[in-house]
Amino acid sequence: MKTMKRRTARENAFIAAFEASFHPGELPEIIAYSRECGEYAVDPYGEALLCNLQAHEEEIDALISAHLKNWTLARLPKVNAAILRLAVAEMRYSTEEDMDSVVINEAVELAKKYAGDEDYQFINGVLGAIARDAAAPAAEEGQA
Repeated sequence: MKTMKRRTARENAFIAAFEASFHPGELPEIIAYSRECGEYAVDPYGEALLCNLQAHEEEIDALISAHLKNWTLARLPKVNAAILRLAVAEMRYSTEEDMDSVVINEAVELAKKYAGDEDYQFINGVLGAIARDAAAPAAEEGQA
């Protein structure tokens, strides 16, 4: 499979994650079908994101839920939940360091394209809070 730009890989992984939210347990089939039909094909980077999402789903959902004010994850539109879950999977479980700002920006762009008109602000706020909370202990360690 041809390597694609990260932005495209993230978008295709988001589409697969969104579809999987309607068909739990069928992620491998969704990935295989995306590659077979060629449109929105999930490349190895996107597959790694989806595998991290699936492997750490409970931790990811708990982290998102802890940063939702007056909301529950179950009440969020499936599009927003898929964007948040995939972004947190990349922010917390990617092998690359210090990518939070890039991941947040890409998630905001996905929200602008696929979610409601103002949802990108919500996505940005939740992911920004998660990134700040993760950075706080590292900053405290550096000062100690």
